[in-house]
Amino acid sequence: MMKKRIFITTLTCLWIFTAIASCKPADENIVNPSPGTGLKGELNKAELPQPVFSENQNLIDLYWKAWELAWGRVKYQTGVFQSPYMDENLWDDTIWIWDTEFMVLFCKYAPHIFPGIESLNNFYQPILNQVPSTLRIQHPDNPAFYSWVEYEYYKMTGDKEHIKRLLTEERFLQRHYYWFDNLKRGTKFNNFGHSWIGLEKRDIGYIWSWTPSGMDNTPRGRGRKGELLWMDALAQQATSALYITRLAEEVGDAATAREFKNLYNHNKELLNSYYWDKQDGFYYDLSEDDHSFVKVKTPTVYWAMLAEVADAAQAQRLAQYATDPNTFGGEYPWPSVSRDDPDYNHEIGDYWRGGIWLPLAYMATKALEKYGYYDMAYENSYKLLTQMYDTYAQFTPHTIWECYSPSRPRPSERQRENGRELVSPDFCGWSALGPISLFIENVIGFYNIDATKNLVEWRKTGHGEQGIKNLRFGNTVTDIVARDNEVTVNSNTDYTLKINGIEYPVKAGNQTLLIP
Repeated sequence: MMKKRIFITTLTCLWIFTAIASCKPADENIVNPSPGTGLKGELNKAELPQPVFSENQNLIDLYWKAWELAWGRVKYQTGVFQSPYMDENLWDDTIWIWDTEFMVLFCKYAPHIFPGIESLNNFYQPILNQVPSTLRIQHPDNPAFYSWVEYEYYKMTGDKEHIKRLLTEERFLQRHYYWFDNLKRGTKFNNFGHSWIGLEKRDIGYIWSWTPSGMDNTPRGRGRKGELLWMDALAQQATSALYITRLAEEVGDAATAREFKNLYNHNKELLNSYYWDKQDGFYYDLSEDDHSFVKVKTPTVYWAMLAEVADAAQAQRLAQYATDPNTFGGEYPWPSVSRDDPDYNHEIGDYWRGGIWLPLAYMATKALEKYGYYDMAYENSYKLLTQMYDTYAQFTPHTIWECYSPSRPRPSERQRENGRELVSPDFCGWSALGPISLFIENVIGFYNIDATKNLVEWRKTGHGEQGIKNLRFGNTVTDIVARDNEVTVNSNTDYTLKINGIEYPVKAGNQTLLIP
């Protein structure tokens, strides 16, 4: 039954893509795909949310560039379970778990034309159901936080039937949690060609490896005694257990909710008992031999906040690092290793030795939101998007990059034995999280859009005309635009709009709200 339904969904998705390609709206709404993508058809910009932000037109331009590049990442391929799917922009025969998970978090703004959540089936099916695929899963032990992105997608769409199939029919999320826990280092699965497994569970956490963790050349592990116990692997499993619990509660699966609440509490206890350094106010990786702290600071620490394992006092100490220019703050926020680390590369970033990566920046921003640090989230997001735009405008080719320099508006470079190498261009891919998701959620300020509660929460900052048009969540399509203290709202359904903490009932049709 599950395969039949997904097949129907796939046919529907293909029909939608064909229909969009055949329609001919005004020329300014049409964007041709990037050369060489293999994508047939054109992107109709009228199908997407339309941000309004008179304060800074540059960020609007960057927003549309990100969608244009992302459209080029929609791929069709034979021999895979889900086609079309989102491609990360590296190898046509290979997919990565954490790239795809992060791409879902911007695809959710146009789920009717961007196959974000559907793309996860190209991991669920080969890994858990042994369905053959022509796509290689490069690192099956990549960071696995499916349940978080499934939950965020569910909030945007309100598609409870999808969650019921996920949890009660296929049990993909539960099965993958235990599959991850039972991996053995050195394993190689022949049914979907990939690299060797680097992860293995230990008594108080997980040993892992640098490339499978996603942070290829990070200095993490410097000076360790024995194997490294990776804090983020444990925090990501805590995140998975937390959101499996919440999704199970949504569909009335009390047994699953209890099971994963217990797993969550166990992981939370481990993180706070072993990985938290009270002196520094930081969750560190550990040496397996003696459980000593391995003191290399990276933004992966914010996985612990995203998983809600930190209490208010711990979160406050971690939040301070987000604005400290000697660690993760400053003019160019979110370097991939603290600026006071001896291996931090100020000039070029050298990939994960200082380069600014959108997945870490997005995750850390959502972690700050969890604890109410909205000002920090806004300020760091605005700085990051300004850097991305300045790079787009000033650096050739004029595009969006895999990661960015921690010291100036330009792409990061990677130091090789024979010289420096620029990171990948046209990377949307997860880098679209900045111009699309951080822009909508943290700069314009629509930080909570929840179709399950018919609720939009807007933290309105800045000045001038601002808002969003053609925002879709659940069955609602709405425009919300502010001019000074007057907010014009148009909607096809009723919902609640909360602006700076004050609730306003929105009725179907047009209305004007006056805000303090």
